[in-house]
Amino acid sequence: MFLLRRTFKIREGRARDAAELITKIGKAYESLGQRNESRVYLSGSTVPGPADTVYMDWTEETLMSAYRDGNDTPESLRKLFDELKDLQIGTSIEFFEMYSGD
Repeated sequence: MFLLRRTFKIREGRARDAAELITKIGKAYESLGQRNESRVYLSGSTVPGPADTVYMDWTEETLMSAYRDGNDTPESLRKLFDELKDLQIGTSIEFFEMYSGD
C-alpha cells in the first residue's frame, strides 16, 4: 500500500479558498471510483509550517499512471482545476510505501 501526498503552494492569503477547491476535487475523484478517500489539510496560518501551503493525501494499493486508459478527467472537474490554477503557485507530489511489518 502507498500513501500519496500532493502539496500545493498557494498565493498569499488564499490557502483556505484553495483547500475548499482541493477538497471538492478529491471528493469528485472518490465518487468516480478513481481514488480512495482523501484528506486535505493546511499549514502556516494558525499552525506551524510553510505559509500558504495546502496538502492532500490518499492511499492506493498500487501506483498507476494518471494517464492510463479509463482514467479520464471528467469535464465537471476542469472548472475546479481552472479555479485552483488561479490560486496556486506550484505543486508537487510525494509517494511513500506504507510499512506493514511483513
